[in-house]
Amino acid sequence: MTRKNAMIFGGSSGIGEATARALLVQGQQVSITGRDRAKLSAAEQRLSEYGQVRTAVVHALDRDSVQRAFEASGPVDHVVICVSGGKGAGLFRELNLNDVRDALEQKTIAQLTVAQVAAGHVREGGSITFVTAASARSVVRGTAGLAAVNGAIEALIPVLALELAPIRVNAVSPGIIETRWWDGVPATTRDALFETARATLPVRRIGVPEEVGELIATISSAGFITGSVYEIDGGSHLVTQ
Repeated sequence: MTRKNAMIFGGSSGIGEATARALLVQGQQVSITGRDRAKLSAAEQRLSEYGQVRTAVVHALDRDSVQRAFEASGPVDHVVICVSGGKGAGLFRELNLNDVRDALEQKTIAQLTVAQVAAGHVREGGSITFVTAASARSVVRGTAGLAAVNGAIEALIPVLALELAPIRVNAVSPGIIETRWWDGVPATTRDALFETARATLPVRRIGVPEEVGELIATISSAGFITGSVYEIDGGSHLVTQ
């Protein structure tokens, strides 16, 4: 049986790298992309114990570089889009809307660019999985900008599932996951948020990238799933704010 071929955009760390690991364990061929060659090489080395990984330096907003990555890979079965930015958080009255504009560009437009190119390369019955964030639906002060960025992507999922069929389109929406994304948040703010999450979430802890990666790998391979957004948030949607 021919091995499935998967591409992960934003695969050099965190959720993207964890997804690559989960797909390698499934026996798939995996390519990871990122903007930083050194980070890609480090991820490739970490993943090598699970299987051989191909790498490509790609800026998701550069349509030509995305196109070249797909052409080099050949026909693809599964595409996972973990591209993100680090801006957009803050109370709305003081929120810098230029930061929100940048976040929309770095995540929403970047993910849509990858998906639009991917639509011409994914095999019938294959999948495209977006990675959004629970801020799209949660009601938490200081996340209005993030809600706009991630909510825009999630609103498109059912539409794209219809338009791109028989390619399957889904999204995974993580809650608080311990990744390098938090490095851009002031330590006191981050620590306070983590402490609150551990105290209030039904699971009494924050998530780890491996849990999200395993869910993405399962969804991408499940041939009867499309047009859906899957929360993996430790039950934060059950907590009264």
